[in-house]
Amino acid sequence: MSSIYQINKGINKPIEFRGLYGQYIAYLASGLVILLLSFSMLYIIGVPLIVLLPVVVGLGTGLFFSVTMLSKRFGVHGLSKYITKRGLPRYIKFKSRRAFTGLRSGRKLV
Repeated sequence: MSSIYQINKGINKPIEFRGLYGQYIAYLASGLVILLLSFSMLYIIGVPLIVLLPVVVGLGTGLFFSVTMLSKRFGVHGLSKYITKRGLPRYIKFKSRRAFTGLRSGRKLV
């Protein structure tokens, strides 16, 4: 006897849109919104369209390729892990041996 419920097989998979995973979709979307707002502001200011259009298309292309490169290089959670690892100190300095001398006697460190 089979059940009538469907099984969700992709429940823990990350969101993917055309090769972009997770937060990279948000990075691309926010970059495109910023690009659109800057285009509209520069157009209102009076920058000629012959100058403005190649600049915006070039920046948009660069944004798309850089976000795609980051997505392929680091994967779903790799960029946040990379940034976190860069923030860790290389070594820790202790000015006294007090933290280590109490380890053998069984005293708790406070």
